[in-house]
Amino acid sequence: MSELSTLTITLWDFSWYARTGPGEPFEDLDRAFDEAVARGYDTVRICAMPYLLFGSGLDTSALTFAPFGRGYGLDTRWYDVREPSTLDGRAHLLRLFEAARRHGCRVIVSSWEYQQSSSFLADPAWYEALRAVPAERRATVLAEALAGLVDFVAGHGLAEQIAFVELHNEIQATWLTEVLAPGESAVLGLRPYLEKALDVFKSRHPDVPATVNYAGVPHGEMRGIPANVDVAVFHPYVYGVLDELVETFALRDPGVPFPQERARRELLRPGAPDLADWHPEEEWRGAATVVPPREVYLHDWCDPALFDRWLYDRYATYRHGMAEKLRLWMEVAADWAAARELPLVFGEGWVGYTPLRGTFEEGPVGAEICLDAVRHARRLGAWGTVVCSNAAPQHPMWDDVELQVTANRIFTEGR
Repeated sequence: MSELSTLTITLWDFSWYARTGPGEPFEDLDRAFDEAVARGYDTVRICAMPYLLFGSGLDTSALTFAPFGRGYGLDTRWYDVREPSTLDGRAHLLRLFEAARRHGCRVIVSSWEYQQSSSFLADPAWYEALRAVPAERRATVLAEALAGLVDFVAGHGLAEQIAFVELHNEIQATWLTEVLAPGESAVLGLRPYLEKALDVFKSRHPDVPATVNYAGVPHGEMRGIPANVDVAVFHPYVYGVLDELVETFALRDPGVPFPQERARRELLRPGAPDLADWHPEEEWRGAATVVPPREVYLHDWCDPALFDRWLYDRYATYRHGMAEKLRLWMEVAADWAAARELPLVFGEGWVGYTPLRGTFEEGPVGAEICLDAVRHARRLGAWGTVVCSNAAPQHPMWDDVELQVTANRIFTEGR
């Protein structure tokens, strides 16, 4: 296992390849690493597109990533690709690892492929290849691809930059769950598939720590976490007041009619189209992401100030509960990890998914939640943590240098 010096993590996800066009945040990887180190980070967490590069059999020498078209997604987080770019996938992966070595950083190798990564490609080949893999084989195919990726990186003398590998991001919210029976728990039902896949990876790379990670902390189903993980990784998004907004506007429940007129009165900018009229140019790109169309629509067309005000107006009711949920979830995660003598990592968190220009998580309330979370992570002896999922080059929060420096010092030094 990698030496257990702390991991101060910035979440570069799929943006490090999808956002490389002119003026985009990852146009210059060295600059992005310079800025990360200046903010106190020593680790980047990425979707390394393992299946695409080492499992799909597709030609990856000239991958074109492009905006969704019609302005779709440009006011969301993570989907706001503004400029097209073409790159050699494997060469770009090497550039990232080489830059990480130059800047003294490590890489958490993950995959978002069975959630949304393929939606950023200009054609559906990646999406179609992912969907073509039988559901019962997807976890194992990912493991084989990750092993191939490690072979490739090691073959270029860069394996020491790998902190650990994750079979997939947030397994409960992926197309891996299509193997389950209706109503079956994702955490419990996926365990045998994930354990088998981790064994496949470990048979080829027994010295590289491997794991899966979970959205939230599955506190009532911790027995479903594979017994053969090497790292305990959780993403404690507490939502709270944001949950009320999601439920009020039925953003994640297509069985409930969308309250179009209420959204216009309370959240939307003048001139916003109806939900039914807002979609990407190509239908497959919407299908290639797990983010619901309603959520993209509201984030694209809300007035960010109204969105923030909606949350602030109701926050007092949720403040204590959100703080307690964060503390308890992190303590449950730490206890589970300690019982198994596993290192603990909080790879994402804390409030939830907000619009690109919303400042609830960057403002005074969200900043204090970030600092509280980092204090908990230090108190609980976590190996690694984010400052916040939004603390990365592709988000406006990147400009709040002081908050990130402060949080990373709290985690590493206790100050």
